[in-house]
Amino acid sequence: MRAVIQRVSEASVTIDGSVKDQIGRGLLILLGIEDADGQEDIQWLCKKIANLRIFSDPEGLMNLSVMDVEGETMVISQFTLHAATKKGNRPSFIKAAKPDVAIPLYEQFVKELEMVTGKRVATGTFGADMKVALVNDGPVTIIIDTKNKE
Repeated sequence: MRAVIQRVSEASVTIDGSVKDQIGRGLLILLGIEDADGQEDIQWLCKKIANLRIFSDPEGLMNLSVMDVEGETMVISQFTLHAATKKGNRPSFIKAAKPDVAIPLYEQFVKELEMVTGKRVATGTFGADMKVALVNDGPVTIIIDTKNKE
């Protein structure tokens, strides 16, 4: 599982011209799922994201988590995070999980993140053509791959 985590002051996802969901201060998480991913990856990544200290404390140091600041989270499915670009100019997405595998894992990820943070998680729609708007606060962008835990 790969996640691109952006600290945002606001974010929204629009599908077919209508805003499907939006958040204020918090984290926008772009999530890529591959066939080798499972429940262990979900649990580890959700805990890591919820406790990631990338919000400023009163002294201006990145010392607080999204839970500490009572921030919101949004998860957007992003199979292109598993793009292979070694050969040629057209990316290959062979490592990205197909919908029959990815959708249940995506839904489990959202539920787990809600459980860990104790708050509703905003989402897009898996497989939809989405327009994601955000104001990256900082900017702060972190990339985490569960295959690089150790």
